[in-house]
Amino acid sequence: MNMSDLKKILDKKGLIKKIGVIGMGYVGIPAAALLADSDTFDLVLGFQRDSTSSGYKIDMLNRGECPLKGDEPGLDDLVKKVVSAGKFQCTSDFSRISEVDAVALAIQTPFANPRDLEPDFGALVEGLRQAGRYLTKGTLVVLESTITPGTTEGMARQILEEESGMIAGKDFALAHAPERVMVGRLLRNIQEHDRIVGGIDQTSTDRTVELYTPVMTKGRVIPMTATAAEVTKTAENTFRDLQIAAINQLALYCEAMGINVYDVRTGVDSLKGEGITRAMLYPGAGVGGHCLTKDTYHLERGVKISKGELDYPDGMDSIFVLARKVNDFMPVHMYNLTLDALSRVGKNLSGSKVAILGWAFINNSDDARNPPSEPYRNLLIAAGCTVNVHDPHVLDYPEVMISHELSDVVKGADVIAILTGHDEYLNMNPDMLKGLTEQEHPVIVDGRNMVEPDGFIDEGFVYKGIGRGDKNNHPIKR
Repeated sequence: MNMSDLKKILDKKGLIKKIGVIGMGYVGIPAAALLADSDTFDLVLGFQRDSTSSGYKIDMLNRGECPLKGDEPGLDDLVKKVVSAGKFQCTSDFSRISEVDAVALAIQTPFANPRDLEPDFGALVEGLRQAGRYLTKGTLVVLESTITPGTTEGMARQILEEESGMIAGKDFALAHAPERVMVGRLLRNIQEHDRIVGGIDQTSTDRTVELYTPVMTKGRVIPMTATAAEVTKTAENTFRDLQIAAINQLALYCEAMGINVYDVRTGVDSLKGEGITRAMLYPGAGVGGHCLTKDTYHLERGVKISKGELDYPDGMDSIFVLARKVNDFMPVHMYNLTLDALSRVGKNLSGSKVAILGWAFINNSDDARNPPSEPYRNLLIAAGCTVNVHDPHVLDYPEVMISHELSDVVKGADVIAILTGHDEYLNMNPDMLKGLTEQEHPVIVDGRNMVEPDGFIDEGFVYKGIGRGDKNNHPIKR
């Protein structure tokens, strides 16, 4: 047989009508809902393990309820719509993969130990084994998960072929089409962003284009090899992490020099014109989430396992890994700002009460994967602080009590620390907050530039803000 035989199988099979999506999370749910809403497809099956931690999603989704919280425009209504129309079902019965024409895997791929460049592919491997076990001829398998470059052609292909007894590119199609979504705009991102599609061959690429085109409203499809698609996804997140690290380091410089990083940012960003391309992002208390905190390591590992010859200065950190270290330092910097502020009013961390405002890693969301608030909290507790956490969107988090009542968390606090830029923290009244703290000189540490410093300083607060060298050593108003 030759490569054209897969095309013959697909031509005989006909258009994609039934789709499976493995993994009902921030990527899988909106993708499944949009595919189900398309008139092009008859049915979408969402596959979810009936585990103690995630099994509840199955019944919720089948009732037409979206288990994702936070502000996700249109998603709740769309899930309800496609379930009511009989276009979407969620199941833990992976044998039903045999019913579908295409199956997409949207499974998290964290790192067990970034320093050793060893990813935790356990969940992805299990998903691949389930897909391979029930694969039928002509089925398209698409990896949406962010993966180490080389995984589609390597580990994924091997597992699918072992489990199915078939050959990729001959009996079934295989591709990588990485998700490019951000919480808070999941549906819009899938519809409007360009779609990177990397098949292991042209037939696989074409079949993947057929799958995604019906749900795209503005974006275009950009075809390339599977490995190039893997590098594209890891590199775009790595570059964003690098840009954040650059502004974070600039913020630290501005603090040291006694100036306002936001003035400098405005000035740098004002230079426009032909040939000038820069993205000035914003400094903050740290980078969290599932993607930026680990995709640099996928890219680094991809180079390592490729066996290619890398020409790079001996003994020098990758600038991407160095950027990760800068961003990982920002919660430590928040801790240092907290320590400095307390010392200005003669207090120690030990015995102090700290109110953390915001546990999610991103504003107006319930996504609390790898939040920078966690290492900050751990440092405070190790120093002997009592720490209370408020978040209006995060319902719960392992071993952390999260309150949804701001006044309860702030009451009696020596320090108020803003870690997340939720809308609820804009326009907070300094007089009201001071009254709740019952302190003569409460501390406010602003990690997201949410408050206007002078209003708090005038009320007797000790203010510290990331990048606010112009205010961080202000006179304390007696």
